[in-house]
Amino acid sequence: MGRFLLGRLFGLLPILFGTSLVSFLLIRMVPGDPAVALLGLDADDAALSALRRNLSLDQPLPMQYAAWLGHVLTGDFGRSIQGGRAVLPLLGGALAPTALLAAAALLVSLVIAVPAGVVAATRRNTAADVAASLAALCGLSMPSFWLGLLLILAFSVVLPVLPASGYASPLADPGGCLLHLVLPALTLGAALAAATMRMTRAAMLEVLRADYVRTARAKGLPLRSVVWRHAFRNARIPIVTLLGIQVGQLLGGVVVTETVFSWPGIGKLTVDAIFARDYPVIQGAVLLTATLFVLVNLATDVVYAVLDPRIRFA
Repeated sequence: MGRFLLGRLFGLLPILFGTSLVSFLLIRMVPGDPAVALLGLDADDAALSALRRNLSLDQPLPMQYAAWLGHVLTGDFGRSIQGGRAVLPLLGGALAPTALLAAAALLVSLVIAVPAGVVAATRRNTAADVAASLAALCGLSMPSFWLGLLLILAFSVVLPVLPASGYASPLADPGGCLLHLVLPALTLGAALAAATMRMTRAAMLEVLRADYVRTARAKGLPLRSVVWRHAFRNARIPIVTLLGIQVGQLLGGVVVTETVFSWPGIGKLTVDAIFARDYPVIQGAVLLTATLFVLVNLATDVVYAVLDPRIRFA
């Protein structure tokens, strides 16, 4: 296990290097000039040239990348072009709301999806199975921004019981934080629940056909014990795989949902930085997202060994 973890950590380096290089090049292919975005269209050429020189934007791209990467290796992600603030504290401040939203959405997903998937599998081709499958299909097909707007219309306009947007710190205002969290968590959790439910149903159907499950039923064990203690325990691996991918995506910031609800997370920070051509913030956000995604996948592999001792890493 130790050798496996060490190898995966070393494998993280080329992934992050490639991600940083691609993001650096792609953002510079987007039309627009950070100097113009900062000073405005009416700025004179002398002011624009001075700002580009001050931001090192007048240097060749290889030199810009080498300088930025050198600073990153020392823990300095640069400073925001727009506000002049250090990028790393900006990312840290945005990561906490994103992590909170991700945890809430994942909780909503698990509460809905796992029981629904198990019921659909144990009652295959019944009304419960058809209803769960149709609900999952709707959840997968429904755009998150549309569902978010519908929830805002229903619970913030027609029935004004929940705030339409914004964020409250869980430490300063726990009640306000919970109220602001409900709608975005439901928006994200619905799509996650749909995918998780389908995966749970498929995994359970495969396990329920196994010989040991038939043997457990033949012994007269209660159906509840057979399903949860025997079948579900062995169906968890593919579900954990999907959850690991979903957690990585959520921690990377769900752009549309955070934008719709003005949630100050990584996704909204990245969108604002793209519109402002704030290169350091964009590059830092992409690098942070890639790091979180790979680390979550690594943690998922470790969870495999905990859930199923038969899995061993060389």
